[in-house]
Amino acid sequence: MAAPIPLSVLDLLPRSAGSDNTTALRNTIDLAQRTEQFGYARYWFAEHHLNPGVIGSSPAVEIALIAGSTSTIRLGSAGVQFGHRTPLATVEEFGLINALYPGRLDLGIGRSFSRPEPASGVESGSVTEAAAKNYLAARGGGAHTEDTYTSNGLLIPKQYNTAGIVTSQAITHLLDLLQQPGAYAPGYDKQISEVLALLDGTYVSSQGLPAHAAPGEDSDVQVWILGASGGSSAAVAGAKGLRFVASYHHSPSTVIDAVEAYRAAFQPSADVPEPYVAVSVDAVAAETDDEAIELASGYAPWVRSIRRGEGAIPFPSPAEAAAFDWTDDDRELVRDRVLTQFVGSPATVADKLEVLRDATGAAEISITTITHDHEARVRSYELISKEWNGR
Repeated sequence: MAAPIPLSVLDLLPRSAGSDNTTALRNTIDLAQRTEQFGYARYWFAEHHLNPGVIGSSPAVEIALIAGSTSTIRLGSAGVQFGHRTPLATVEEFGLINALYPGRLDLGIGRSFSRPEPASGVESGSVTEAAAKNYLAARGGGAHTEDTYTSNGLLIPKQYNTAGIVTSQAITHLLDLLQQPGAYAPGYDKQISEVLALLDGTYVSSQGLPAHAAPGEDSDVQVWILGASGGSSAAVAGAKGLRFVASYHHSPSTVIDAVEAYRAAFQPSADVPEPYVAVSVDAVAAETDDEAIELASGYAPWVRSIRRGEGAIPFPSPAEAAAFDWTDDDRELVRDRVLTQFVGSPATVADKLEVLRDATGAAEISITTITHDHEARVRSYELISKEWNGR
């Protein structure tokens, strides 16, 4: 029997209700050390902002804090948001960490909200309002107005309605905090091209001037592209022959769109001769299905807070989750995420991981697990690893 594909960890640095930021960060250090012992291949950090219950705001800083406490597990971003960051600053940050921890870094890059480059004669306020429209227009893929299943049974749920969440007012507020006044982000393709050129030492500006990232140039940082749909991220990753991460954990309705678009656009590169896909998924395992369901009960109100535009709340305990009041609209808002979270005994979760692997052709699976109790979270990763690697 072939060896199982590698499993990795995706950490949002969650903060539990009643806890604090220091405890959340110490829990992350502990989880990284223990998942390294469990045999996980990578430990990735996401980037989020303005979320009381998710404190992972700077992947590069988080990697630097964790690197000295681990020794073999690869560390990376999943991902750095390029709507408000420059390629040079990112390459230098990762190059600096790589100088001490060579051969262990993954630079995962995500597309995010940003002000598009203003056209001549267009006022800056109008440009800001266009950011949300531009972001959604680049998503690509189908409408997904009904639940469907892949041929092997993976649920591709009806997509939730973003109209009330992705608003010009909300995006303007975020960009005013993240971007300098008047700043805008170039096209995603251009940004990725600049990252690759700075890493391999071939960067030349449009005026013909070279630039050499020090640190960063010639470092052995592995570049990945993150994509939630069959849009620009998947196309750029494929065209440039890069590794690609498709998200089943926060955009389950479009994961197949993303994988198919990436493979359709793929052009071999020296580092990646054929398409290479990782897929992310939410999962919680415990000794029994019932115990896992209880541990995961805070997930629905946590997702609800995000999709209401409130920011992720500190993760509720099972007792707190049971006390939440729900409307039919609330249930519909979180339905796709709740139905596609893999929850149960180790065997139950591993069975679902196999379906996800086969449906997407994934070469790796990245698991994100949040529970109110830290030891339950650690135990979940341990149980999944033992079951998966024992198959």
